[in-house]
Amino acid sequence: MSRRNVVVTGAAGAGGLAQAGAVAGEVVRVSGVSRTFGRGEHAVHAVRDVSFAADRGELVAIRGRSGAGKTTLLNLVGGLDRPDSGQVVVAGHEVTAAGEAELLRLRRGTVGFVFQTFGLVPILSAAENVGVPLRLAQVPAAEREQRVAVLLELVGLGGHAAQRPYELSGGQQQRVAVARALANEPDLLIADEPTGQLDSETGRSIMDLLRAVVHARGMTALVATHDPALIDLADRVLTLRDGRLVGA
Repeated sequence: MSRRNVVVTGAAGAGGLAQAGAVAGEVVRVSGVSRTFGRGEHAVHAVRDVSFAADRGELVAIRGRSGAGKTTLLNLVGGLDRPDSGQVVVAGHEVTAAGEAELLRLRRGTVGFVFQTFGLVPILSAAENVGVPLRLAQVPAAEREQRVAVLLELVGLGGHAAQRPYELSGGQQQRVAVARALANEPDLLIADEPTGQLDSETGRSIMDLLRAVVHARGMTALVATHDPALIDLADRVLTLRDGRLVGA
């Protein structure tokens, strides 16, 4: 599979975003997005006039040094934070114009999240952790149990359903986190340094898993990482430097 680097374009206007939902296969469109923390001489320009798009079935790696703005950008795309300017559209939903109720629905159904710290509930089993989003969506118990079983098999943990996080390795915990992120069949999977706490071999297996799931299910994934070995597994690469996208 060939990997293509992103050619960064200028910020699109509101008209461009209005057409974004109609573009065949396009799941994410970010146009002229900026985010600054603080003011004056203490201001930190975390994201500066960033624009890009991602299609269905693509795994897009976002690379850059610590502090380059990767996490802030992912938070803006996923509706966990709001930009100071610019627009974000995910699966036809304008994230930047959404109210809190719509953002909640977006995060529960349209976007799945995988974090570096796994974020599993320690007192719940692997199956119960995966089932949390389905409970929140009020999926009937029988359907929920069936879907959880399928997801655990998908990530290679069918025999570990009853185990709690402390009984699993780091790689296994991250696989549970991936299964949980997929529970509501999101259009977009956002993974922020998902292999940061894992050894290189385990990290590569997680990235292989993400790539396989994205291609098999026709999803889109944005994965922040600084590991060159993992970047090679991406379909496309975005490079952030001091909050700006640059040619890779």
